[in-house]
Amino acid sequence: MTGKPGAAAGGLYLHILVLAIVIVSELIGIQRLSISLGTVIFLPILYAFALGIMLNPAIFKASAKFISKDAVKLSGAMITVAIMPFIAKFGTTVGPQISKIIEAGPALVLQELGNLGTILIAFPVAVFLLKMGREAVGATYSIDREPNIALIADKYGLNSPEGAGAMGVYATGTLIGTFVFAIMPPLVHGLGIFDVRALAMSCGVGSGSMLAACTGGLVAVVPDQKDIILALAAASNILTYATGLYVGMFVALPLTEWLYNKARPSDRKTA
Repeated sequence: MTGKPGAAAGGLYLHILVLAIVIVSELIGIQRLSISLGTVIFLPILYAFALGIMLNPAIFKASAKFISKDAVKLSGAMITVAIMPFIAKFGTTVGPQISKIIEAGPALVLQELGNLGTILIAFPVAVFLLKMGREAVGATYSIDREPNIALIADKYGLNSPEGAGAMGVYATGTLIGTFVFAIMPPLVHGLGIFDVRALAMSCGVGSGSMLAACTGGLVAVVPDQKDIILALAAASNILTYATGLYVGMFVALPLTEWLYNKARPSDRKTA
């Protein structure tokens, strides 16, 4: 006996651990922390990611006694399966909303170009400052929410360097992005530079947790405009889901790939 769990036993323990994490996270529920600048919202997905990281066998050695390396490797591959419902959701929700997207106006349409800012700002930092490899392609071509992860999974696979970069940003965004999006609206609104409607549009980045945190913080500051804030944020989020995938597919990802090949010609991806 080596003391190491078999593949079947390791998979069972992994499922039990995941179920326990989900139950604990849901029992904690949505928590709100009121600070002088507004309200910070903590969602169950935040606790789940934090617990998952802490109980990872590579970090928490006691978990390695119950969860095999094969089970951990399989769980990474299962992420691709888990996000498939999101892809199906796009097909059932985007089409019926097309008339609302058209009615939203040029402001909502043009704001999608702002997503390319992740390339302009993050790509040079990742490649030239942090010396990242092809992980930089997946990490910087977008903010790496569900549709962006799906695109990377389809083109490169989540076990690839590009997939690792995308999932790293996805996890980081889930862990700290919610907190940042909760405190930014009150701070930016306090500057008096942007209209509250513009700030509401900025909440729709294609992330449910960030959308909730951003609108929650903004509504806490301007409660009398709650309805317009929620309406514009929701419309912006729908538009990001509808067009963000295509902008990423036909513009952002090819552009990031081209920039990386120019910056690191020796590391060019071969078909």
